[in-house]
Amino acid sequence: MRLRSMDISEDILYIGAQDEDLDLFESQYPVPNGMTYNSYVILDEKVAVTDTADARKLDEWMENLEEALSGRTPDYLIIHHMEPDHSAGILMMAEKYPELKIVGNAKTFPMITAFLGEDLAGRGIVVKEGEELSLGRHTLTFVMAPMIHWPEVMFSYEKTEQVLFSADAFGSFGTIEKQEEDWYCEGRRYYFNIVGKYGAQVQAALKKLSALPVRAIAPLHGPVHFEPAPVIERYGVWSRYEPEDRGVTICCAGVHGNTLEAARMLGEMLTAEGIKVKLFDLTRDDMSEAMEDCFRYDRLVLAATTYDGDLFPVMHDLIYHLKMKNYQNRTVGIIENGSWAPQSGKKMREGLEGLKNITVLEPVVTLKSAVSAQSQAQLEALAAALAQA
Repeated sequence: MRLRSMDISEDILYIGAQDEDLDLFESQYPVPNGMTYNSYVILDEKVAVTDTADARKLDEWMENLEEALSGRTPDYLIIHHMEPDHSAGILMMAEKYPELKIVGNAKTFPMITAFLGEDLAGRGIVVKEGEELSLGRHTLTFVMAPMIHWPEVMFSYEKTEQVLFSADAFGSFGTIEKQEEDWYCEGRRYYFNIVGKYGAQVQAALKKLSALPVRAIAPLHGPVHFEPAPVIERYGVWSRYEPEDRGVTICCAGVHGNTLEAARMLGEMLTAEGIKVKLFDLTRDDMSEAMEDCFRYDRLVLAATTYDGDLFPVMHDLIYHLKMKNYQNRTVGIIENGSWAPQSGKKMREGLEGLKNITVLEPVVTLKSAVSAQSQAQLEALAAALAQA
């Protein structure tokens, strides 16, 4: 059933689908509130459809499309992003509407062939930066946005109603009907886990957008932003890798509970000083949630036990994710544990090497199994250092 509450205007109608049954987005990110695959029809002298949907929801998407068309035939299919959760309906559209023109950039059409096994270049319109497509009263201007977060990504800007179709940028997890009131939570988790590596490319796109009066942003996932300025401002902070809030994220990876107990003790010390603390047990808590708060707050503590002379595996995984997403501009504390030969502190410090503008605090807290009077004193010293950072 077409979700009319997502219509942008009388001429720009929502035909996307809500996937409430999806458990993992991109086979790795838990989505307890599901996912949206957003798509629109622009009705004018010519009719344009923006993107399609995931194969899981193609039947629903096609029903929504036919309802919105009310017997009309689309002239253009605009491909902003070729990832399969948005492009699964391209062949269906091409077969159903033989006169349909497919609009993409030079990198779009090779991907259509690679993903769908069909060469549709003969039915294509290849657009470049700044080129326009007139539908009548509405005109789309194309803005190239490579590596946000794929090389073929582009935006389109509808000048009459000042609507930006932004591909995966400004998107979030969750269906529309189950969106949390605070968009920034799932928007932030989506950004840092999916787009986060490409801060420089986001900055370049934001510079282009600064010249456009934008009334609404319509991303491929999540709600339409009818108050776009705060969302654009937040993207600026995120893509500059600036801390969003003051606070300490503590990420713990341990075996028998002693390392976690030390992490909790540190958290209590910091909380007593009025410092915001988020604690993650990486053996149980979701990695994407931990990543979100690693980037949200200005300070991070890594707490891990030594395992086979190296790091407990989930801490390796966290540090790998931080590196992959260009973690930088933060202050980091370290808690290591090792019953006979602690090595995890050294390994965590080595793992942080090469990251930009990372300050590792002293002391490194060393446990030999359980917390002792000596290691508790070190925890107190680390809490003081974190409070002053």
